Amino acid sequence: MNKRLDMHSFLKIGRHVHLPGSSIRIFNGRIVTKLVLSFLLIILLTSGTFILVGVRVIGYRIVDEAQSKVQTDLNSAREILLNKLASINDVVRFTGDRFLLMNELLAGDTRQVAEVFRRIREREKLDVLTITDKRGRVILRTGDGNQVGDDQSHDELVRAVIERNEPVAAPCIVPAEELRREASWLAEQARITFNGSPSPPGQTKSEETAGIMLKAAAPILDPEKNLLGVVYGGLLLNRNFEIVDRIKGTVFQNLQYKGKDIGTATIFQDGLRVSTNVKYEDGSRAIGTRVADDVYRQVVLEGKPWVGPAFVVNHWYITAYEPIRDLTGRIIGMLYVGVLEQKYADLRQRAVLVFLGITLAGALAALVLAFFISEKISGSIKKLAVASEQVAHGNLEAKVEIRSQDELRELADTFNFMAAALKKRDDQLREYTTRRIKESERLAHIGQLAAGVAHEINNPLQGIITYAHLLLERTGAENGSREFLQKIVIQANRCRDIIRGLLDFSRQRKPDKRLSNVNRVLEECISLVDNQALFHNIQIVKRLGQDLPQVLMDPSQIQQIFMNLVINAAEAMNGEGQLTLVTRFVSTDNTVEVEITDTGHGFTEEGLNRIFDPFFTTKEEGHGTGLGLAISYGIVKEHKGTITVESQVGKGATFVVCLPVTGEQEVVRRAG
Repeated sequence: MNKRLDMHSFLKIGRHVHLPGSSIRIFNGRIVTKLVLSFLLIILLTSGTFILVGVRVIGYRIVDEAQSKVQTDLNSAREILLNKLASINDVVRFTGDRFLLMNELLAGDTRQVAEVFRRIREREKLDVLTITDKRGRVILRTGDGNQVGDDQSHDELVRAVIERNEPVAAPCIVPAEELRREASWLAEQARITFNGSPSPPGQTKSEETAGIMLKAAAPILDPEKNLLGVVYGGLLLNRNFEIVDRIKGTVFQNLQYKGKDIGTATIFQDGLRVSTNVKYEDGSRAIGTRVADDVYRQVVLEGKPWVGPAFVVNHWYITAYEPIRDLTGRIIGMLYVGVLEQKYADLRQRAVLVFLGITLAGALAALVLAFFISEKISGSIKKLAVASEQVAHGNLEAKVEIRSQDELRELADTFNFMAAALKKRDDQLREYTTRRIKESERLAHIGQLAAGVAHEINNPLQGIITYAHLLLERTGAENGSREFLQKIVIQANRCRDIIRGLLDFSRQRKPDKRLSNVNRVLEECISLVDNQALFHNIQIVKRLGQDLPQVLMDPSQIQQIFMNLVINAAEAMNGEGQLTLVTRFVSTDNTVEVEITDTGHGFTEEGLNRIFDPFFTTKEEGHGTGLGLAISYGIVKEHKGTITVESQVGKGATFVVCLPVTGEQEVVRRAG
């Protein structure tokens, strides 16, 4: 029976795999579609992740590269500015070292000395070259003002030279009146009107009159190193484009991108552009414009460098700002360099497009490869599907040939092994079924013959039994024939029992079912056998379930089953042991179970396989007909139930009778 079920289950699975008609093509297409769609989903997720991450990384890397470059450019710009300051310092220091000229000047001969100093100023392209005495009073100016006698000891550089007796150089802010004393045109060059930019918080002026200057001062010393005076000179940065243009030419090489300068440089006085090559759309320089508030706040007020994108006049730039400090460390302006952001934005866009192109090309190639892989996999699956279809239609000789060294090859080998095993089991099942059918037919014929013979023998046998009993009653105990008569009676009764069993087995009458309580039927059985000598040394243990539902059954037939099982158990224990009776309701199966367990000799495996066969018995010869369990099996089947047995040799046996509870019975149970 199990073999038949295994084959049926496999064929059922095969039918689920195979679809009628053109199902192989549909199956193949469906697997290919699923595989391709799975690969496509993976490719899309992977490519999408790569694109999102890649675009961000490219953007960040380009921006980082631009910011790193602009920081380097700012370092170069600072060096150019400091070199210019060092150059001014060298000129002033060498001028102060010309002792003979200074000696003549201090002696009062200013005409010839002034001409020499004027030529020095013009040759070195200085805006200021002035000499003071050792107290800081001006004794010679080379500008057009020619004013002398004013005190410059308040100037931080002049004061530093007088105090330290050594040269100093630094950027500084020069007020308008000081510029005017040096030269009237310097004051005009320094004056810058604010060009449409708001003033910083707290300031209301509309123009800047002071100037930012690169200034150096050096001592004039006699041979004994005594201070005779101070010489100072400087270069006004307001509207002086030499330094910013040199930065642009040196650092950015005056390159352009789409008609715009790639790099720009600016010198700020406070937050005002006073020297720049940032231009308006008309090409004029953006002198007088102010820096953005956030940049001003960070660089001028907080003293921190600024690196990042910023909108400068007309365009966005990747910019770098740093403070310009005077001799005392006070912030007086800013140095700026910037690189046109559009160049890097276009570079980023091109890099992103190239990256997208490569990613999409890779995704397309992966999709094509996935299609070929899916085709290869689906081809192997199609072979398995075709073979499954053949097996489902009864061809158990179907084979699958797959040469790939993978799990599909293992699956094909397993399928072939399974098909061979099914064929072997099918052959065995046919042989077993044929044998069982022949046995059933033989048993049916034997049953019919036995029923007929039993019916014909029953009447004369009853006469033999009757007359044997009469003879036994009339024969005294001393008569030697009484022993023979007793044997006749015993054997005749045994023949009567065999014939009665044959008649019961062959008739298999329909049960007279009615709702009954299983516990009550079992209790009646125990009351009938409890006083018999066979049960005197047997301990009966009852574990009867409470609130059992009533079962639709024939009480007399069920009682016959219980009596048979109880008596068989007592005989198996030779009248000594423990008999356990258990009843329960199994809600999952909706059945009432009756479990009868003994501690007898048990059954062998062969006995378990034949225990419900007619005429099979484990009792001694002459002590059983072998029909009791066969009749019980038939009664249980008529009640749509089951009877099973579990046993081990020497450890007893357990019989379980399961009787179904119908919907009508369940209603009665709940109503009760």
